[in-house]
Amino acid sequence: MKYDRLAPLDQQLQWLETVGFQHVDCWYKHFSFAVFGGQRCKQDVPQQQPVLYTERLILRPFTLADASTVQQLVGDRDVAAKTLSISHPYEDGMAEAWIKTHALKFAKRQTVTFAIVLQQTNQLCGAIGLHIEADYNSAEMGYWIGKPFWGNGYCTEAAAEVVRYGFDQLHLHRIEATHFSTNPASGRVMQKVGMRHEGHRRQYTLKWGKYEDVELYGILKSDWQQ
Repeated sequence: MKYDRLAPLDQQLQWLETVGFQHVDCWYKHFSFAVFGGQRCKQDVPQQQPVLYTERLILRPFTLADASTVQQLVGDRDVAAKTLSISHPYEDGMAEAWIKTHALKFAKRQTVTFAIVLQQTNQLCGAIGLHIEADYNSAEMGYWIGKPFWGNGYCTEAAAEVVRYGFDQLHLHRIEATHFSTNPASGRVMQKVGMRHEGHRRQYTLKWGKYEDVELYGILKSDWQQ
């Protein structure tokens, strides 16, 4: 198999495996340096998605073993209703299909998605992630928490750590997030992690046949560093 720098990323990754890819030894913005066969080349080579820790939480990659819990939690209409993209009913197979997209999207620096897990009980309680716009060095943060775990501050704790990861490890310049105007609790999460309210978008999205207003929040790396 011959290396083609213009080939799709998944083909480039396959080529790296065939020539004895060993490790990624340097990360600079959205590029890594792969060391293999005694030579070095600049590539969009994925690092392994990290596991992050907070006082009460573990933020780790999802596995297919999480699928049944994901379906149970987001299958609750009250949870789905607070998100811009989760459908209801949440049918069989949707969780597995969603989880299977994570590795390649992380490899392509498109998204990074974490399972939110309680340290004490190892229970999966939600999800949080960043949708990365590499051309603009920015990302949009999204999250959901299962209804049995509402009111414990888990979302704020996870969001603060993901913002840190985005600026400190991914070297992003800006992170933004949105929420339905009818869900002010999500806005309080954004405020608590240092985001500023930047705008009100009237009838911005269609959710279950109804146009919904959306609030926009954002934070710059310079804000976060203060």
